[in-house]
Amino acid sequence: MLKLGGWTAVSVVRLNTICPYYTMYPLQFPLRVLRNAQPRRWVLDLFCGRGIINFAARLLGMNTVGFDTSPIAVAIASAKLVRVSASEVIVEAQRILSSKREVDVPEGTFWDTAFHRKTLVDICRLRQAIGVRPRSPAQVMLRALVLGILHGPLTRSHPSYFSNQCPRTFAPKPAYAVRFWKKHGFSPRQVDALDLIDRRARHCLSYQVGEVKGYIRRGDARDPAIFESESQFSWIITSPPYYGMRTYIPDQWLRNWFVGGPPHVSYVQPPAELAHSSPEHFSDQLRQVWQNVQKICAPNAHLICRFGGIKDRDVDSLDLLRDSLRHTPWRLVTTRNAGTAHNGKRQACQFGVRGKSKPKREYDLYARLAN
Repeated sequence: MLKLGGWTAVSVVRLNTICPYYTMYPLQFPLRVLRNAQPRRWVLDLFCGRGIINFAARLLGMNTVGFDTSPIAVAIASAKLVRVSASEVIVEAQRILSSKREVDVPEGTFWDTAFHRKTLVDICRLRQAIGVRPRSPAQVMLRALVLGILHGPLTRSHPSYFSNQCPRTFAPKPAYAVRFWKKHGFSPRQVDALDLIDRRARHCLSYQVGEVKGYIRRGDARDPAIFESESQFSWIITSPPYYGMRTYIPDQWLRNWFVGGPPHVSYVQPPAELAHSSPEHFSDQLRQVWQNVQKICAPNAHLICRFGGIKDRDVDSLDLLRDSLRHTPWRLVTTRNAGTAHNGKRQACQFGVRGKSKPKREYDLYARLAN
């Protein structure tokens, strides 16, 4: 239950659940950090993911900007800042789905088994209209809604997702998925796309959150050019990719396809993503980010960074993060134990067997900009 300024409302935060994401943290984290911040101050997230920091800022009446190199993240986070009604989104979906224009539909065993043909055509119609360049707030919201219901588990009653049995949080790899579906006798159901969008839109947009200034942009925080026209930020709250975690796009390949990517899994790392060749190189890249952002910060600005690690990299994540602050104008104030991914309601694998290994501990680092 969310509590803000003495009031409690579950419906207010439904927009935050518009689309699951492979790595995320509870909304309570940024709300707690910003609870005593002054309204209308600017909040920046340099690795915004699905926009939890930006949404928290909006709930608190603070202006906010988010950057990310992933087009999927930008699509989801952008919906957290637009103001639009459920009826406007539904009307836009109806207009697109009623079109008779020809659309490109991917072919192959995976696509035949993942989606009912009629449902796939509807998805492709939506992809063609809004996947890459939505032209209105309704289209921005509709794109995020579709990303959220593109794949997920089968249900006994009304379908909640377009796909055959899948995880919600990440996309299955095609060969494994086909074998899994055939082994268990799962078949895709025809889904009424408009009905599903209608139900999801009314759920996520049952409450209208107040407007603030800000936007989400695709950009690499190592590049100082992306900050050239920015305002002064009082709060930098962010969570960089954990060292060794390089599969954001491959793990989200179906959603990446919807926003303009290829209809297959690609493991080629885009140059805009942080390189993970060594802990030292990774730390140097974060140092460049901290140096870049200080140029657009207000005096005594706050930097709060949540960071952790993955099991196959034997690196002390807290030491790595501390090292990244060396030779920067950011002064370390404190660090706090943030628990692990098992703390709170984190989304786990729903496709196969749950992993047995314990996740690594996460930390929150607090720093201030030295005068």
